[in-house]
Amino acid sequence: MTVSGFDPFSTMDRLLGRSGFGEGGSRSLGLPVDVYRKGDEFMVEVDVPGMNPDKLDVTVERNMLSITGERPARHDKAEVVLCERPHARFSRQLYLGENLDTAGVKANYDNGVLTITIPVSQQARPRKVEISGGGSEAIDIGSSDK
Repeated sequence: MTVSGFDPFSTMDRLLGRSGFGEGGSRSLGLPVDVYRKGDEFMVEVDVPGMNPDKLDVTVERNMLSITGERPARHDKAEVVLCERPHARFSRQLYLGENLDTAGVKANYDNGVLTITIPVSQQARPRKVEISGGGSEAIDIGSSDK
């Protein structure tokens, strides 16, 4: 993803489980995300409806953002007639660009959506550069005295 020529999430972004199998061949759920820039922050939104936020794990290590959790079955001792909702472990990892402030990452869970906010580092933010010098002499470029 490139936003204004700035790619904070490299193309090496991995989805564990998109093939249906995660680490060790165990079945896992794909975890689709939306990523967008809002001012000086990148937002990562993940739909995880019905999850207890205490069962979600968001970690940042160096330039890797990891989201993991498990959606267990609620019908352990019941005779299942129909089961279409996925119940499994899930994991998603995103490589973060070096221009992001990984120390400032925040996460919020509301109405089944996990929102992770990643600020752009101060040195990567656009800034206005003051122009100095020039003095008070004006130069008239448009006139010709010939």
